Amino acid sequence: MSSSGDMSRTTDSVGAAIDAFRRGRPVCIHDAADREGETDLVYPAGAVTPNAVARMRNDAGGLVCVALSDGVSAALDLPFVQDVLDHPTAADHDLAYDDRSSFSITVNHRETHTGITDEDRALTISELATAVADPDPAAFAETFRAPGHVHLLRAAPGLLADRQGHTELGIALANAAELPPAVVVCEMLDDETGRALPPATAQAYAERSDIPYVEGAELLERFG
Repeated sequence: MSSSGDMSRTTDSVGAAIDAFRRGRPVCIHDAADREGETDLVYPAGAVTPNAVARMRNDAGGLVCVALSDGVSAALDLPFVQDVLDHPTAADHDLAYDDRSSFSITVNHRETHTGITDEDRALTISELATAVADPDPAAFAETFRAPGHVHLLRAAPGLLADRQGHTELGIALANAAELPPAVVVCEMLDDETGRALPPATAQAYAERSDIPYVEGAELLERFG
């Protein structure tokens, strides 16, 4: 059972994260030491600008992905890429930290050029947030093309009850902030070691940058 001090810290951290999301600001989420052991820089997709993409490139350095809820993904007929990839590499896709990958297809907005620039990715990401408000497969195909430079992630149907990855943690945070179920996640990497940024270092970055830092366990306690 949590002590009163632990409960207060959890409430403060989660509350700060919800408030930041409502204002279109990023948060740092560490999943768990016994899972990926990574901290992601996470944005509500509708708030992503070219400057936000640049920040993820420079301050985080991981893969820029957009996580969508299972309901939206189903409505848009977005598959798990492992299920549709007809290649031997898709067989026996064992993960050390989870039962399955949440990767779906990759997309670009049709008005982008190469799709990789900060401006192009910001357009794709922000328009994905618009698309989830009224998920229409035909309109989605008219707006986006695949393959592209923005990776889509499909959340588990039961969200945190099924899986506790950054995909689900981010969508749970968006739900709490009453935002569309589309969030951007990008792993924070360590330039010196090439590995995941240690949680203490990620937390120090968050404090310097006035970004809420929250542990996955705190979100699970609140939303799980």
